[in-house]
Amino acid sequence: MITVKQITSKRDKKKFFKFAIDLYKGNPHVCPNLYADEFAEFDPKINDAFRFADCKMFLAYKDGKIAGRIAGIWHRGANEKFGLKQLRFTRFDVIDDIEVTKALFAELYKWAKELGMEEIIGPMSFSDLNEEGMLIEGFDKDSTYIEIYNHPYYVQHMEKLGAYKVVDWNGYRITVPEQADERLQKLSDLIIKKNGYELLPVAHLLKHDKKKLSGYIMQCLDVLDEAFADLYGTSPLNDKQKKREMDTIYQALVPELAAVVLKDDKVIAYGFMMPSMKEVLQKARGSIFPRGIIPYIKAMSHIEVADMMSIGVAKEHTNKGSVAVIMNSCLKGLIKHGVKYLETGPELETNNNVQNLWKNYETKLVKRRRCWGLKVD
Repeated sequence: MITVKQITSKRDKKKFFKFAIDLYKGNPHVCPNLYADEFAEFDPKINDAFRFADCKMFLAYKDGKIAGRIAGIWHRGANEKFGLKQLRFTRFDVIDDIEVTKALFAELYKWAKELGMEEIIGPMSFSDLNEEGMLIEGFDKDSTYIEIYNHPYYVQHMEKLGAYKVVDWNGYRITVPEQADERLQKLSDLIIKKNGYELLPVAHLLKHDKKKLSGYIMQCLDVLDEAFADLYGTSPLNDKQKKREMDTIYQALVPELAAVVLKDDKVIAYGFMMPSMKEVLQKARGSIFPRGIIPYIKAMSHIEVADMMSIGVAKEHTNKGSVAVIMNSCLKGLIKHGVKYLETGPELETNNNVQNLWKNYETKLVKRRRCWGLKVD
């Protein structure tokens, strides 16, 4: 017997978050979320996206045991921006039982009809800063901190529901060269001189003036907001959301893997990379303290794999070469730390500007993720 329960209590939310950790226990490719991050994401007092979004969370039980979970998000902000009537789904995890999947989505269909929505899409969370897209290729590859991992049978479940492709994201693995690129260095120097750019001394500010550095990071997130505005599923971020993202950046900030380009002391482009947190979060099993502390220290000091967090350029400075400055700076940082591979994270298949960044390096497409759509009849 299958039953579905809408949840609101802290106790039930803990079960909701723990279910995914238990479902993938022992899987070497999963990068689990932390309880603290998940509680914050679904707390209207912390996540300011709730000002323009509503959420419902559901747990499915089969024979008395939790068998699946799903959350629905009515994102009024994104709907108004794009002129759509969509309900998003996120945090969908389930045992291999299509009837459980049907029962979970039945709750979303019911809510979507009450709201007058025409389509259910996902996995999509509150903003483009969150995990998005269901894995459809690359089940034997490691996930990054900003990616969703799921079992292959999820794809069959979605197809049985009649879901269709809305958009795909590609993930690439780039082999870091052993030596710096002299041509890229010369190009970077030329661009800096020609445009009056300068590189922010991230390491110095992190040590001596973190308050000033925070101001620049907030400017980076302003650039992100502008650069990503036209991409699928994005919505504007307010200062409270940006401050939460800044806290995330600080948790994994390695100065040599961060490049911030200034023009007249204003951020016009940035690139942030971070050490892979997969092993840290696997050991942590939802909580960094105490199990994840030693793996965290190791991950921050011995970086074999790095993850691309984000890269953005202000529209006024696109096609002026700032990306080459970022690439040169970060490449030297990757080499300095002995990083072997860089994982790009999800890139929209139509985002040629980002994909062209890696054309001069040994690059391999390793993962694909999909945003599914379901018509609400």
